[in-house]
Amino acid sequence: MESIDVHYGDFQALWSVSLDVAVGRTLAIIGANGAGKSTLLRTIAGALYPSSGSVRFDDRDISRVPAHDRVKLGITLVPEGRRLFPSLSVEENLKIGGFARRSGPWSLARVYDLLPLLGERRHRSAHQLSGGEQQAVAIGRALMANPRLLLLDELSLGLAPIVVQRLYEVLPDITAGGTAVLLVEQDIGRAVAAADHVQCLLEGRVTLEGDPAELDRAAVRTAYFGI
Repeated sequence: MESIDVHYGDFQALWSVSLDVAVGRTLAIIGANGAGKSTLLRTIAGALYPSSGSVRFDDRDISRVPAHDRVKLGITLVPEGRRLFPSLSVEENLKIGGFARRSGPWSLARVYDLLPLLGERRHRSAHQLSGGEQQAVAIGRALMANPRLLLLDELSLGLAPIVVQRLYEVLPDITAGGTAVLLVEQDIGRAVAAADHVQCLLEGRVTLEGDPAELDRAAVRTAYFGI
């Protein structure tokens, strides 16, 4: 993203935001509620178009490419709230993720290998699952599209710590295959520990960025809360 502005009508949600994420790397976007994190992901995924600036993927400007065509290019989003089909089984939800039929390493067998609990519950309806299990299905569904860029919106929101730990443990397996991950998170500690690079948003603006080892806790607190 290069100098992106995004509006909802007259309200400006993002102000000149730029970022870059490379193959096999994890970029974490941290910030409080209302910072513009989900807007940023929706703009990359194609649910929103920028008012100015550009979104580029493999040196191609995709700023006006529809969301479903971005999936075909290899961009997938795990949205906040999971957005599963509640009446369908786990396996049916996963298969829907592969509708674009992109070639790549991810299949039902590999998703079940990465997330064994999904294999154990493959015939269970999505509405019968716990929040953590639903989040795992949402991640598996995104992987079924064989993404080159995986967008994760609020991975840990509302989940028990032990569940969050397991979900974070699978991220290195995802990036090891060359997939880039852009992670949006309110849990600063988790995000910083998982990321190769971190950016902080406050009221739609980037207030801090750097490699995790270089970030001072006080500086992160200042950037996060604006104090």
